[in-house]
Amino acid sequence: MKKIEAIIRKSKFDEVKKALHDAGVLFFSYWDVTGVGNEKQGHVYRGVVYSTSDIQRRYLSIVVSEDFVETTVKTIIDTAKTGNVGDGKVFVSSIDEAYRIRTGESGYEGIN
Repeated sequence: MKKIEAIIRKSKFDEVKKALHDAGVLFFSYWDVTGVGNEKQGHVYRGVVYSTSDIQRRYLSIVVSEDFVETTVKTIIDTAKTGNVGDGKVFVSSIDEAYRIRTGESGYEGIN
């Protein structure tokens, strides 16, 4: 099993969520997060400079079988991409074990 963590623009979340469901991702968790990115300049609105170094994003956590990693990652990248700085990041790591609390099932059955 693999854990896919993605940090994406909040404005792309609904599109990514729909695309993941269409691709067969049955469940994932998400959080609103704030990060610090590479953009150093501020934006000026009505003569006031606003800092853009603190970036509001959405963080997705998805656990999938090993054979579904490429499909999931490709779906996220293709849907979340705008081509601009700040589109986000995707991380993939290994999961040793998973358990369903209600039934005690483990392994891939524990997350399905």
